[in-house]
Amino acid sequence: MSEQASPIRAIIAPVTPLAQNCTIVWCVKTRKAAIIDPGGEVPRLLAALQAHDLTLEKIWITHGHLDHAGGTAALKAITGVPIEGPHRDDAFWIDQMEASGAKWGMPEAKGFTPDRWLEDGDTVTLGETSFEVYHCPGHTPGHVVFFHREARFAQVGDVLFQGSIGRTDFPRGDFQQLIASITGKLWPLGDDVAFVSGHGPMSRFGVERKTNGYVADDVLAAN
Repeated sequence: MSEQASPIRAIIAPVTPLAQNCTIVWCVKTRKAAIIDPGGEVPRLLAALQAHDLTLEKIWITHGHLDHAGGTAALKAITGVPIEGPHRDDAFWIDQMEASGAKWGMPEAKGFTPDRWLEDGDTVTLGETSFEVYHCPGHTPGHVVFFHREARFAQVGDVLFQGSIGRTDFPRGDFQQLIASITGKLWPLGDDVAFVSGHGPMSRFGVERKTNGYVADDVLAAN
């Protein structure tokens, strides 16, 4: 994400034993912030807000998996801010949050009901800025992506990674649907878009279209 005159800023705070990229994004003008995918370690996220003199305004969820959403209920209980996302097709994942947390050693994880389920084409606001919402199923059926057009910045969760793509072997995952989400929803946003994945380093769509062994243009053309 370009910082020169950008209306937003962001920091990445990996959380949980799965090193999930929780992102704190904020409106530069108002210092109103959203925490995207608070999978856990809520006290550390609150300390980061305080350290950067930010006011939490929203909680945004890309999808309902434990490592992305396990800390959502706790964060909501402490701050009272609204939860937006994911798409309601991920409700079944959120409903089994406590069972998943017990299984994977994160007993603090709790289920929740979003204040707003998101749909493809929705807009979410943060301070004086707005983000576009894209429904990108495949990894999970209700996965959404957040995109700030002016900043050329996207939070893509587990749809796309540097050099890889999201798993589709979970319940209601769909490989062909995931490929369609990436090529039909993400690529048209532009090669220059920098993105934060759910895990691992940032990249740009244009780089992945050239080098990603799953969805590079020449790889897909050969299939």
